[in-house]
Amino acid sequence: MTDPAPIDPKLLEVLVCPLTKGPLVYDRANSELISERAGLAFPIRDGIPIMLIDEARKLDA
Repeated sequence: MTDPAPIDPKLLEVLVCPLTKGPLVYDRANSELISERAGLAFPIRDGIPIMLIDEARKLDA
């Protein structure tokens, strides 16, 4: 398995959670963008963040 490509820091600066409009944290190990406020993890597939609430994984409480 190859390491996921790092996300562009400039992209991370402009992306926000579609639910809360809050900041996102890049989780490289799981290839996800985390919204701590919403408790959601948005997947990154083939280097593209999937910012759809229906595609997000709920974080464990």
